[in-house]
Parts: sequence; structure tokens; C-alpha cells
Amino acid sequence: MKIAVWFSCGAASAAALKLTVEKYGLESVYAVNNPVVEEDEDNVRFARDVANWVGIDIQFAVNSKYPNASAVEVFEHRKGMSFPHGAPCTVELKKRARREWEKDNYVDWHVLGFTVEERSRHDRFVLTERENVLPILIDARMTKNDCADMIRAAGIKLPEIYSKGFPNANCVGCVKASSPTYWNLVRREYPNVFKERAEQSKRLGARLVRVAGKRIFLDDLDPSAKGRPLKVLPDCGLFCEEK
Repeated sequence: MKIAVWFSCGAASAAALKLTVEKYGLESVYAVNNPVVEEDEDNVRFARDVANWVGIDIQFAVNSKYPNASAVEVFEHRKGMSFPHGAPCTVELKKRARREWEKDNYVDWHVLGFTVEERSRHDRFVLTERENVLPILIDARMTKNDCADMIRAAGIKLPEIYSKGFPNANCVGCVKASSPTYWNLVRREYPNVFKERAEQSKRLGARLVRVAGKRIFLDDLDPSAKGRPLKVLPDCGLFCEEK
């Protein structure tokens, strides 16, 4: 039996990888990552630490059409940043990259970082995307906090982006985000990224942020504007939701 654990450089997927290897053995597990250059650079360090902890090599699944694995390049090529069916970066750098990888690597089961509080998301994923998913963290009744505690207990520092107030280790300046809270956090912690997203989104006509029910451009966002507290969402992957 072969199992692909889709490791996204987040705490949940790291814990899922560790538990899967403990339960099924190294010889049964592929650890696979969809790299995206727009992630915080500390994610690379975290991936290396997790690989050493688990004792496994992490493989990379990249869409051959986008060898640089850049979301910004996807936006330019697709002439848009978010569409009704989803973000083009998710489609190109996650879904299609994984399909390419699977053509050369047969697997029986997939593992993603769905935690116990995300059971409904896991169920929707199984219903709409794939049936052969092992609910490793759900069966272990592990929450996102439990996953973070597990990583810390192993002596591994969590990705730097968590300490800056972000709820996951996804790309910085995620175009699925619409919260003014999120975008002003990006503006404060990653000003160059905010500037780049503001310029590109204005040029492509993408109003990424929602204030008082109205979509506006990033460069029109009041730096003091706040929305609801940021939600803790699944690691970005085959299943990507708005925050």
C-alpha cells in the first residue's frame, strides 16, 4: 500500500505526516509538497526540520507549465487573481501539479491536514474531490492546537509566519482572503508583498478586500480598518477556502 501525505509546511500536515509514518511505516509513505515561492521563506527551514524529525525525504510536485511555482506568474498568465470557481494559483500550483505527480507515482490513499474540528470540511472534500482519503488527524482527535503542541514538543520551531499572527503557513498575500484584518496584517508584516498585490490586483481588476459588504482595491483599504478575527483554516491545498 502506498500513501501520499500532502505536506504543506503547516503544523497540521506535519503532524499528519508523523502519525502516518508511525502507523504505516516509512516504506508505505510518500511525503509530497507543492512548493509556492510566495510562501514565507522560513517554510523551507520548517520542511527540512520536519523531514529530519520524521526520517523521510520530501518530494516536490510542480506543474511543468509553471516551473518557478509562482502564484504571481499564474495571475499574470491567467489575467486574473480569483475566479468564481476558485483561485487560479490553487488550480495550477496545487491541483494540476498533483495530478502530474500522480501520473508517475501511484498511490492508494491520500492524507491531508484536516483536524478534528474540520470534520465537515474533510467530508466535503471526500464527497467532491477524492474518496480515498485517510482521516489521520480526525481519527486521532487532534485539533490544530494539538498539532502545534506536538511539533513544539519535538523541539521544532513552528514556521515564522505563525508568530506574526497568521492562522496558517500558506502563501503571504493569499488572494482568497477578503478580510481587511488579514490584508492590513499583510501590510504591516510584509509591506513589499502588500504593495505587489495592490499593484497587480489593480492592473488585473481584482478587488481583493471586502469592507462593509463592498469589494474594493487594496490600495483603497484604510490601514486602520478591521474585520472579524482571522479564522483558522485548512492548509492551502486541494481544498482552499476564503478567509
